Amino acid sequence: QVQLVESGGGLVQAGGSLRLSCATSERGYVTGWFRQAPGKDREFIAAISMSGGNTYYADSMKGRLTLSRDNAKNTVYLQMNSLKPDDTGIYYCAAGRVMSGSVSDFHYWGQGTQVTVSS
Repeated sequence: QVQLVESGGGLVQAGGSLRLSCATSERGYVTGWFRQAPGKDREFIAAISMSGGNTYYADSMKGRLTLSRDNAKNTVYLQMNSLKPDDTGIYYCAAGRVMSGSVSDFHYWGQGTQVTVSS
């Protein structure tokens, strides 16, 4: 069972930045990031390959996100810039075996971290 722990969420003003972290208990998995706004479905935003050499971003946040991976620390980082109030939600990281934007392709999930962007 892979365990994932997100951190770095918080309250930020519109236009600000946050860096989220996802610490994992094991290597060898693709790491994805998803977010869920109140009353909405969970939405894919980005994924990074096991090596960190490949990244995949959703169009909704492309250009405002940067993913990186430190395999020595078993940690993935999601840098988010130019945040908007619509970016508010719970942000989850997840582990899977394929580079995908589908919730069903990720089998292990963290508990989520709240991001709130004020206008």
